[in-house]
Amino acid sequence: MAKAVKTTRRASAAQDKGISIDIGISEKNRAAVSDELSKTLADTYTLYLMTHNFHWNVTGPMFNTLHLMFMTQYTETWQALDAIAERIRALGHYAPGTYAEFARLSSIKEPKSVPSADEMIRMLMEGNEAVAKTARAAFKCADDANDQPTADLLTQRLDIHEKNAWMLRSLLQ
Repeated sequence: MAKAVKTTRRASAAQDKGISIDIGISEKNRAAVSDELSKTLADTYTLYLMTHNFHWNVTGPMFNTLHLMFMTQYTETWQALDAIAERIRALGHYAPGTYAEFARLSSIKEPKSVPSADEMIRMLMEGNEAVAKTARAAFKCADDANDQPTADLLTQRLDIHEKNAWMLRSLLQ
């Protein structure tokens, strides 16, 4: 189970200059949603790095299949990072963007060495499931804040990560 992480982030540059944000979501709710999106961003980035790492380093009889599958998954995940970070910015907060911040916020633990192909599949399955759990918690926060754009973004992420987890799980059965 992911540990609860309290994020701390300065308000945006616009707020620093006294420019208010009035999109129908209170600052308190925008901050809460941004905190949950930051965890989703950290998990997504960690999963991206792990998937790309495994793409480079996979070996064995399923090399070509896994190499291509991992490339498809890390490419899609890379594209998602920008959408998540930009939503945090649209809510008036800075997105985390350093390895240290991602490591602190992520519920996914990176491998210490290059695992076997089967272990890569298992770790990526669990990583996709972790992103889905984090996104689901963020969705609840967005839904409670009546933040439809964030809820829509998270619904899309849930669909992709649950499908990826299913496909990876199927390789292990």
